[in-house]
Amino acid sequence: MAFPAVIGAAAIVALYAGRRYFQGPKCNSKRSLQGKTVVITGGNTGIGKETAVDLASRGARVIIGCRNFQKGKEALNEIKERSGNSNVFLEEIDLASLESVRKFADKVLNSEPRLDILINNAGVMACAYQKTKDGFEMQFGTNHLGHFLLTMLLLDRLKSSQPSRIINVSSKGHRMGSGKINFEDINYEKSYDSWAAYFNSKLANVLFTRELSKRLEGTHVTVNALHPGAVTVATELQRHSFLGSALLYPVRWYMFKTVEQGAQTTIYCAVSEEMEGVSGKYLKDCAIVEPSKGAQDDKAAKKLWDLSIKMVGLEK
Repeated sequence: MAFPAVIGAAAIVALYAGRRYFQGPKCNSKRSLQGKTVVITGGNTGIGKETAVDLASRGARVIIGCRNFQKGKEALNEIKERSGNSNVFLEEIDLASLESVRKFADKVLNSEPRLDILINNAGVMACAYQKTKDGFEMQFGTNHLGHFLLTMLLLDRLKSSQPSRIINVSSKGHRMGSGKINFEDINYEKSYDSWAAYFNSKLANVLFTRELSKRLEGTHVTVNALHPGAVTVATELQRHSFLGSALLYPVRWYMFKTVEQGAQTTIYCAVSEEMEGVSGKYLKDCAIVEPSKGAQDDKAAKKLWDLSIKMVGLEK
């Protein structure tokens, strides 16, 4: 074989290997979820929908929560068809509204005698400056506070259904930015950077996981956070971001995961036997990895907890 041909063949092999690396591993657990109940926020699109399909295909009773009810109905039919499970249900939830979160939690508590898995998946990324209906910066309010309140409201049902699992979908973005929660300007009213606010909310996810795991010791309820990987534009998370640009399609094709691949670590946290009894961890590519130093700050985690309790009105 001529030398240029050898170089070309080697380059093709290297490109293939690189693309395979970025795709990440697959959750290989065959665990059945018959008799189990799962709640997934943002289950109508992206990795949330793929997670719902997988868990429903294992026999779980799945409740998907979404903001856009019409899109939710379309996703509901797709999830039922693809999973072969008609035991999938839709409820409306707007994580940018504490009232909506409370209504959703009430519906779940009134209809579901048990709750085995809660997946806090929905989120927004790098959006223009907005505030939630309760006056919080949109990304912190949606990605952290909405899920914080939902988890707290459903916690007793999770405890009574133990062993149960809580999964918080975070991001490697928690490593970026200042590396600390912006307690001084939590609503970014003094200055706003869309990416800094996103990183702030993702760090909050990991710190929340860390503090909650300590408070759940001895309950047989576990909580873990994860980075799903960079996922193709098929997920709506990137709708406000330059990552959705058509100019970046070659990069997304090579380096990003499909939504099915991006859902694997969430699925792993939800079903794998290896995660039984494991709590307070951060995962990437179906493996426990060390989070940022800022995400291991116990004082910051406690401070965030106390602040969140006040912000969502759970002081009592």
